[in-house]
Amino acid sequence: MSKTTFFKRIALTAIAALGFGMLSVAPSQAAPGTPTLTATAGTATGGTAAGASETSTSAKISVVGLLESTADTYSVALFRKSAPTTALEDSAFRFFYLESVTYSNTRVDSGTTAMELKRANYTASFDSKIVSATNGRYVIKGAAAGYVGAKFGLMVDSATSRSDYTGDYVYTIQVTGFSSVTGAGTTTSADITLTINKTAAAAAAAVSTIDPSKTKAVLNEGTGTDTTTADAVVNVVATSATTTHATIQVNTYNAGGTEKPESITVTLTGPGLVGDGTVFGKSLKLAGDGSTSIQVRADGTAGTASIVVATTTVTHPAKSVTFYALAPSTVSASVNKPVISVGDNTDVVRATFKDANGNIWGGDAYIYATDDAVAGDEDPVACDYDATDQRHECDISGLTKGTTTFTVIDADEVADATVTSAALSVRVSTGVASSVVLSFNKATYAPGEKAQLRVSVLDGEGLSMPGVTITNALAAGGITTSSALGANSDTTTAVTFALSGSTSSASNTNAGHKTYVVYMPATAGAVTVSATGGTGIAAAGRVALTATATVVDTSNDASIAAAEAASDAAAEAIDAANAATDAANLAAEAADAATVAAEEARDAADAATAAVEALATEVATLMAALKAQITTLANTVAKIAKKVKA
Repeated sequence: MSKTTFFKRIALTAIAALGFGMLSVAPSQAAPGTPTLTATAGTATGGTAAGASETSTSAKISVVGLLESTADTYSVALFRKSAPTTALEDSAFRFFYLESVTYSNTRVDSGTTAMELKRANYTASFDSKIVSATNGRYVIKGAAAGYVGAKFGLMVDSATSRSDYTGDYVYTIQVTGFSSVTGAGTTTSADITLTINKTAAAAAAAVSTIDPSKTKAVLNEGTGTDTTTADAVVNVVATSATTTHATIQVNTYNAGGTEKPESITVTLTGPGLVGDGTVFGKSLKLAGDGSTSIQVRADGTAGTASIVVATTTVTHPAKSVTFYALAPSTVSASVNKPVISVGDNTDVVRATFKDANGNIWGGDAYIYATDDAVAGDEDPVACDYDATDQRHECDISGLTKGTTTFTVIDADEVADATVTSAALSVRVSTGVASSVVLSFNKATYAPGEKAQLRVSVLDGEGLSMPGVTITNALAAGGITTSSALGANSDTTTAVTFALSGSTSSASNTNAGHKTYVVYMPATAGAVTVSATGGTGIAAAGRVALTATATVVDTSNDASIAAAEAASDAAAEAIDAANAATDAANLAAEAADAATVAAEEARDAADAATAAVEALATEVATLMAALKAQITTLANTVAKIAKKVKA
């Protein structure tokens, strides 16, 4: 064998050995590379949202890997790891293919068919899998060997309500490479978190902090629990009982308007008791639950109770409940509807009862007639108590034309009455509308002043009609005016209207009238209103009607001069009064001085009298002494004369 042949054989053996060596490592090099996983947390709203609106906020996982053969794949599966205590089922979630990542040769299969999905972006018909161990799976392939990448998302099914299932849902994404030669390869995993957030309303409702501005405490009659109205006016008998006469409904809320618990302290001053239905007293502390009812009862004492409700954050204005004595002490009654029609008439007579303490008495009241042939009944008939207006309102049935009197008492038998009202007169009208009268409530007005324009309908006897509706009381056009009335005046063109049965200044009504509220013109002068009786009035009353009032402008010069003159006269009167006062003061001072002088003169006179009396006494003494001396001298002279003569 030549050397050349020997070396050729060695070379062939080496080549063959190398070839076998290459074949032995080929399968190990065909396995997919370990993929890179990038997870992004997502969110979902607590309410029910459209699926498309939440794809952008879904939890996402990006898978990027290297496939060396078109037969190699990555399997992408999803498994729940953790969830809230109260959680949605897996079936409520959707695991979906969102888009390919960078690499155009990426192919994504559904995992159960040979269908290939090549999608650049999400569309409304995206391929999604119900999350489960068998169905929540995708397969990533390559159109050619090389890098592949795909992004998947996790969201809640759009038709699923989530309000009660909020919290963090954690799922594990498991990606396993598969080789067409060696089978399953390396498994790589990552966690993604989808958080179902509370809705704004639910989040607000969850706040436990009380908003004082939303807290309510409302007094209701009886067992009412309304918090949408104002406090009721409660007048109840003071007799001790287990009856709930009133209820204070206390509701405490957070800023979102959700009821939240708050401690409540109730303090009652005066008669009565407060309680929670089990415990009653003058003071009570309750663990309010957001909606708490506080009951009020009588304790046998008459008077007015003041009840203060205080929560931890708010002290409410005091509530008032009046407990009246068993029997009334006084009654005052009045006629609300002086003229009634045949048939039932409501709220004709009104009566206000009070007990000995002056508290409104709301017990049972009755009305009876002196002549039940005209109206009402001679046997007492119950009246209705109006707690809001704190009065009894008595209905009367009209029977026939005429006038009769009524009396209101506090018993269903006249003999048992404790108090009796004065007799009240009510007239029953059966008349026919026969004439119309226009009038103003005053003769003169200031410019722009509010006025009442009244339309009165009278019967054939010239008496007022009851509160009835008169069809075509005026001819077409209604009431016209000679001057334009001011803004906000009632429209006066109606021809059919209801007459008021009662008089009320609050509502601008007058019994037997249709009353318009108007505003006078801004300029001075006469304002005349005109109308014509319509077909609803007897033929004789279908005539022209007028009424006139005068607008007086008090701002002109003559008025100013008169006002100034009046002011001057008043000033002069004041000056005269002041002068008179000064003169009176001077006179008083002079009188005081004269009194002092008189007292001094009297003292001087008394002193002079004493001096004169003393001088008189001294003179009398001297005269007596002188007289004695003269007598002695005379005797001496007589003796001398006698001796001389001798």
